[in-house]
Amino acid sequence: MEQLELAIQEIRQALPGLELHENEPMAAHCSFKIGGPARALAVPQDVTSLCRLCYLLKKHELAPYMLGNGTNILFPDEGLPELFLISTAKLDRLFLLPDGAIYAEAGVSLSRLAGFAQQNGLKGLEFASGIPGSVGGGLIMNAGAYGGELKDVVESVVVQYLPEQCMYELSNEQCKFGYRTSLFQKTGGIVILSAVFRLEKGDGDAIAEKMRELNARRRDKQPLDLPSAGSAFKRPEGHYAAALIDEAGLKGYAIGGAQVSEKHAGFVVNRGGASSHDVHELMRHIRKTVYEHSGVALEPEMIILPPDFKLEDHGPQIPLHNVWGPGLNEQS
Repeated sequence: MEQLELAIQEIRQALPGLELHENEPMAAHCSFKIGGPARALAVPQDVTSLCRLCYLLKKHELAPYMLGNGTNILFPDEGLPELFLISTAKLDRLFLLPDGAIYAEAGVSLSRLAGFAQQNGLKGLEFASGIPGSVGGGLIMNAGAYGGELKDVVESVVVQYLPEQCMYELSNEQCKFGYRTSLFQKTGGIVILSAVFRLEKGDGDAIAEKMRELNARRRDKQPLDLPSAGSAFKRPEGHYAAALIDEAGLKGYAIGGAQVSEKHAGFVVNRGGASSHDVHELMRHIRKTVYEHSGVALEPEMIILPPDFKLEDHGPQIPLHNVWGPGLNEQS
């Protein structure tokens, strides 16, 4: 705690133009609308200020927790009094490169990225037009929908590796994308700064029509009118999480203000006043009941903080987000 307080003081002195919030309620920064105050939340205005901020934190032996649009995360009601968060919200540069590829910084929303591709007659990102997350968050989990994934269109990713305080440009292969996973989940200390997307030429009107069709399907099937963190569980191999939950008789089941959506059983929603404890207990109950009913262990898709939160022995635990992991060269 002492190091964190010293770091905050030095950051305010060294970066006077930095947007820095102290004891900031995280319910205001996530789509679940749940969460108590974090000790500090910084919003750097560009990549340079983000890297300078990371240097100062490393100097105090602190590692930040990176926050994108907060659309797949659950913060604790008690807050995070020992955590320094960095938001990429202002890293929003987006443009065409001379060779026709798209450059996007980590804070660009996936819907904006998909719209920009359509406006420039580039196809391949239609699936992303309704995903509420950011480029950075999307790359971490290899976001996807309706048969498309970011791994299909990413050419390279530029990152800051915190232990070494230097940048790397990683190829698609080096990112080790898999189903809802990537190198960025498996290796700590990586901050995504930007990415290059390689798409195919297409007809702008046809691309727009495909986006309208997918977004209509999303509105029809998903509970977009209630706060949530998107799909609560990953799709198990050979199954669909929503179907398993429905078959276990849990559609509409609620604990406190948290409920299995009556519209789509794959979503846990905040129907009003839900606490993180309500969500924890509901997810535990879902996993236990589905495991007893089908023998399938559901793995959470949302990030649940603090990272030592466990879901007992009904399948794999929440992955830990270790910020000081092995060097990138060891992972290439």
